[in-house]
Amino acid sequence: MKVAIHQPQYLPWLGYLAKWAAADLFVFLDTVQYEKNGWQNRNRIKTVDGARWLTVPVRARLGTRIADVAIDVDQPWPLRHLRTIEGAYSDAPFWRSMRDALSGLYAEPWEHLAPAAVASAEVLARAAGVTTPTRLASSLAVDGDDPTGRLVALCQVVGADTYLAGGHGARYMDMKRFTDAGIRVLYQAYSHPVYAQQHGDFVPFLSSLDLLLMHGDASLAILRRGDAWTEEP
Repeated sequence: MKVAIHQPQYLPWLGYLAKWAAADLFVFLDTVQYEKNGWQNRNRIKTVDGARWLTVPVRARLGTRIADVAIDVDQPWPLRHLRTIEGAYSDAPFWRSMRDALSGLYAEPWEHLAPAAVASAEVLARAAGVTTPTRLASSLAVDGDDPTGRLVALCQVVGADTYLAGGHGARYMDMKRFTDAGIRVLYQAYSHPVYAQQHGDFVPFLSSLDLLLMHGDASLAILRRGDAWTEEP
């Protein structure tokens, strides 16, 4: 059984969905510290003026777990994000097919970042045809602050014998502990595919929403073109 474990990300990029699709189980790692100016509460779409950030406003002190990060509900960010997406993609081939799902996402009264980020990722995954089931790390009763120990324990509690790591995972993981636990580690070596976009030259590393609104049912095959796995980081 292959498991992928990754922090929740808001409207995540293609490599995130490719890792999700390659796994037998995807665990949202909501028990680690929130990263300011990372990808957990923001991502980019492509507008006529170029790439533009969509950021979920949060209230979080240093060291706050992702699961505990509160959204600044005084800001009308859901309406702004939906309007910005519609303004950028109203002429995209698959805008109409995703409009209701996006409207439903932004109609929810989100109070915390983790469920909002997870829901945004699930909207994209469903649209792409990714069917791998998911769990929240916070629901699995795995404690401890040691990064490698946490990952090994999560793999063990869900019964995984293979861990799908990010391309830079070896920088912070103690590989011997995976070996001692009988868990194989594969590293993602993602090569970003080029696909047809609106508004000028191709821009990589956008939210997967860009691909989905442009290519619809073909998106999963396109994003998988860049996916590769290796036993060496």
